[in-house]
Amino acid sequence: MSENKKNGKVGAVMVVGSGIAGIQAALDLANSGMKVYMVENGISIGGVMAQLDKTFPTNDCSACILSPKLVEVGRHPNVEILTRRTVESVEGEAGRFTVKLTKAPRYVDLTKCTGCGDCATVCPITVPSDFNENLNDRKATYRHFPQAIPSGYAIDKLGTSPCKAACPTHISVQGYVALIAVGKYKEALKLIKQENPFPSVCGRVCNHPCEEACMRGKVEQPIDIMHLKRFVADLDLNDATKYVPEIKEKKGKKIAVVGAGPRACPAPTTWRSRAMTSPFTRKPPSPADG
Repeated sequence: MSENKKNGKVGAVMVVGSGIAGIQAALDLANSGMKVYMVENGISIGGVMAQLDKTFPTNDCSACILSPKLVEVGRHPNVEILTRRTVESVEGEAGRFTVKLTKAPRYVDLTKCTGCGDCATVCPITVPSDFNENLNDRKATYRHFPQAIPSGYAIDKLGTSPCKAACPTHISVQGYVALIAVGKYKEALKLIKQENPFPSVCGRVCNHPCEEACMRGKVEQPIDIMHLKRFVADLDLNDATKYVPEIKEKKGKKIAVVGAGPRACPAPTTWRSRAMTSPFTRKPPSPADG
């Protein structure tokens, strides 16, 4: 029996922080046979050195120094990299600590992401790149640099937008407005219909609380969200190949819609025909009814 087991010690080490010092410490410990958990609150390891071009005072290329160590620590069997983690508490004594970590969502499954970058290519959202000190822009789905470890992409979500929170159907307003801005009308309609099956109707009769909550209204005027929804819905109505969502599993229940106004029908052009053929239209009483 080993000395550690006799003393009740745990043969594992946690390295908090994954800059060049943390990576070297993890490699030294892992090469000596210790199990190493490397904790990082960002989406990839490398720290500040990954942001540098040259190092002082030798003026050496920082990537030339860091990249081999990134590859080595990423492939080392004794090192487990834990990204998007924050240390909340540490309890115990030397040799047997209990550490509580908080894990932030990455919104990308690292077990399935291949790092191909196709998601970033089609992403319609552009934001300033904090990794490059806001000197350039990046997509909402991103990784800091091509050699990043882990190589998977991530998405930052800072909360729910005011327009989405104010919408009664909770549609991703920012999402479909961004898709419309880049001309992806079909994709915008699909995103709308995930939560709202009647965008053409809501584009006409909605009281648009989303526009009242729109933060752009504090600067000039809010975005005309309602008519943007109506625009893509009407394009689909006039399209030869209309988008019809997949029918979900039937629940064996029926709903009666009382009334045949614009709130009950999917398109204003069919109000009259649907009102006359509705199975719930009330018939005049007949003599047989007594």
